[in-house]
Amino acid sequence: MGQTPTLHMLYTCPFCWKVRGLIEYIGLDVEYFSVNGMKIKKEVGFAGDWGKVPVFTDENGEYHTDSTPLLKHIDATYNDGKLASLGDAERQLQWLEWADSKMSKATIPILYGSIGSALKTTVRISQIEKFGFFSKRLYAWAGFPIMWGIIARKRVKKDGRTPKQLWHDLLTEFTDEHGSKSYFGGDEPDLVDFAAFGYMRSISPFPQFNLLEDHAKGIAWYKRMESSVQ
Repeated sequence: MGQTPTLHMLYTCPFCWKVRGLIEYIGLDVEYFSVNGMKIKKEVGFAGDWGKVPVFTDENGEYHTDSTPLLKHIDATYNDGKLASLGDAERQLQWLEWADSKMSKATIPILYGSIGSALKTTVRISQIEKFGFFSKRLYAWAGFPIMWGIIARKRVKKDGRTPKQLWHDLLTEFTDEHGSKSYFGGDEPDLVDFAAFGYMRSISPFPQFNLLEDHAKGIAWYKRMESSVQ
């Protein structure tokens, strides 16, 4: 028997929550390692030049990176590929790409779309994540103008919608695709559900999550997903 698989992650990283949600759903025994938010490249240096989280290390000591390939690998290796086999493969691939291109980019505007929300977000991250004494304070007070002024403000301006409207439009598009079913995958979630759930779940520790809670179909699906991984 090999070692217990591990997942190096940040607790506020949407890509990490994609993978963790699937791990919890299938009941895989995994040890979680929270990396230092200011030293990510160093702490996952064992994975080569990747320099990001999540990093999954299997029972044989082999590491795997990149969240969507990781979803597919974990499903194939530890779940007999059951989630990948739900429904039409081409449709699933199309919507995985949709989630990775649309939902992933929507997380920055809602968390950092105004200077006030950016400050709340960076302070909250400094409380949740693993930081040293000085780096915690540096991130909380120096990080928010960078995230707001350089990244989020440009995305909001380019899109033209408020962060709330952007998310509501995405949730409408996503849940409409479910038809009369409870999940994108049908009567049970598939890989697309876990990709979308991870992006939405990463917002849940922050006050901005309340902007999503009045999307009736979206929050109903989210709560079903939440129940499935507990």
